[in-house]
Amino acid sequence: MPFVRGRELRMPTPEEAPPGRPAPAYEVPEMHAVLGTPLQGPYPEGFEVGDFALGCFWGAERRFWQTLGVWTTLTGFQGGFTPHPVDDEVRTGLTGHAETVRVVFDPRKVPYERLLRLFWEAHDPTQGFRQGNDVGTHVRSVLFTHSPAQQAAAERTRDRYQQALSAAGHGGITTEILPAARHPFYPARAFHQQYLARNPAGYCGLGGTGVELGDPFGTN
Repeated sequence: MPFVRGRELRMPTPEEAPPGRPAPAYEVPEMHAVLGTPLQGPYPEGFEVGDFALGCFWGAERRFWQTLGVWTTLTGFQGGFTPHPVDDEVRTGLTGHAETVRVVFDPRKVPYERLLRLFWEAHDPTQGFRQGNDVGTHVRSVLFTHSPAQQAAAERTRDRYQQALSAAGHGGITTEILPAARHPFYPARAFHQQYLARNPAGYCGLGGTGVELGDPFGTN
């Protein structure tokens, strides 16, 4: 098996995770550098939140903030054991967190299913603990859902996309679908927020499979 920083590439146990801290180790900017909207709220009434982990969150966040109907985006860490982790801890693979983009959107302008389409087609969900040259548990593919409707949509689109991937000769999807309520989201520090807005030619790391479904979910 491959190793990351000398450790076998696998999910850690809670006992292996760093203890973390009772509060954030840094401050997060108040406003989105591109959209000019609050990163951590308050959010407009009727808007929804979706959390998407699909590899390096720099490139992933840009994909979402460029989408019509997305009100704000925020990079962070989710799905692990360490409370209020810092990025150096996450990259060891021992916290169990995935690099995640929190997306706040107006469902009247962009249905959740359309964001799922972007998610599935912007990365390779069959690679396990890897996206391209990025290797580790922190770049694994995860959907953190905020409602039963989101859970159902995530599972439905996963199954449909798996059919298309299998037909194109790809392997099985490794994406986890987890309830966000059980997996706290911890914002990343300022350096990671809207990184590619400040560094347009910076590293992205995302690459899809080339399998596209057009608009199979009735999202226009």
